Amino acid sequence: MEQAGLLSPDVILMDLVMPGLDGIGAIQQVRALDRKPSVIVLTSFADDEKVFAALQAGASGYLLKDVQPKELSEAIRLVSRGESLLRPSVAAKVVRELQRREAPGAAQGDLTGRELQVLKELAPGRSNKEIGQALGITGKTVKTHVGNILQKLHLADRTQAALYAVREHLAD
Repeated sequence: MEQAGLLSPDVILMDLVMPGLDGIGAIQQVRALDRKPSVIVLTSFADDEKVFAALQAGASGYLLKDVQPKELSEAIRLVSRGESLLRPSVAAKVVRELQRREAPGAAQGDLTGRELQVLKELAPGRSNKEIGQALGITGKTVKTHVGNILQKLHLADRTQAALYAVREHLAD
């Protein structure tokens, strides 16, 4: 982060898994710099939650590590010109997500009654154990419900889930 601020690069190529700050947090910090460099995520993770979290954080590109050198150099050139780049398999996920969001009953309606209860209990920052005690279920079951909530709502972590619950007036 220090080097990004000092060097003012046009494009930053980064992984999502790094020591200390995770890639999503790093993307957010990079995009908050005065001179906002474009970010291309280069990772081995193609799962939906990582893709959407990276794009929501401000990534301009998302490539998997099996990308050919020629494709990578072209991606850097495209992104440096202000364009976005997604590998076709990643682009397909984005299209499906946009279609899902447009479909009736998306998002909150996709959650089960129990998942909504867990989400409401999660919003104030309660632990899995505390939520389990309040709902009469085990902490392990709560963990499963939290994972399902994050997946269904395409959120990266519990904090985003808590913010979602407040924004949707499910919790104070």
